[in-house]
Amino acid sequence: MASQSQSHLAYLALERLIVTLKLKPGTLVTERQLLELANHGRTPVREAIQKLAWQGLIEIRPRVGLQITTIRPEDQAHVMQTRRQLEPLAAALVAEHASAEARQSMIDCAQQMIDCSDSGDMEGFLVADKAFDEIMEDACPNRFLTAALAPLQTHARRLWFATASPRKMKESVERHVKVMHAIQRADAAGAAAAMSGLMDYMAET
Repeated sequence: MASQSQSHLAYLALERLIVTLKLKPGTLVTERQLLELANHGRTPVREAIQKLAWQGLIEIRPRVGLQITTIRPEDQAHVMQTRRQLEPLAAALVAEHASAEARQSMIDCAQQMIDCSDSGDMEGFLVADKAFDEIMEDACPNRFLTAALAPLQTHARRLWFATASPRKMKESVERHVKVMHAIQRADAAGAAAAMSGLMDYMAET
């Protein structure tokens, strides 16, 4: 369990660097560099690299090394085309099945997003958005659905940050909060509708 926790922390550290473009698309990196950046041991970082490779954020290139994947012109359309279909279903299922603890975590996450919007903290918003996705993943009873969504959500964060602005963050937060409040109320139809609204907004911006 401790090993898994360290691996997850290493993953979160590296994912944040990729999503916020501190590790730029197309950049070649070494395992040693990622060890230093993640500030975790070799095994957790290797496990994090494997997860990021599965999610399509790192390409493992034999005899060359590791490369941060590039952003292609069609990525935004393809990511959102898929998320628009899957995310409302996930929101409805979570609204139906989430525990009281998960619902409270949603409200805490909503407040964190609002605070980031008020202070203009875009990186903090992305951290809260990642936490939201993980709460959703833990609370959703359909593991095949969450496995399909996880890499799409991470790519969407990187694409969003590439053109981020305080106005976009404020509007995104408002729509996220609507989803979380519907889930907190156990309103499956409302959660699906609010998530559809969020996905439509993200696809258009």
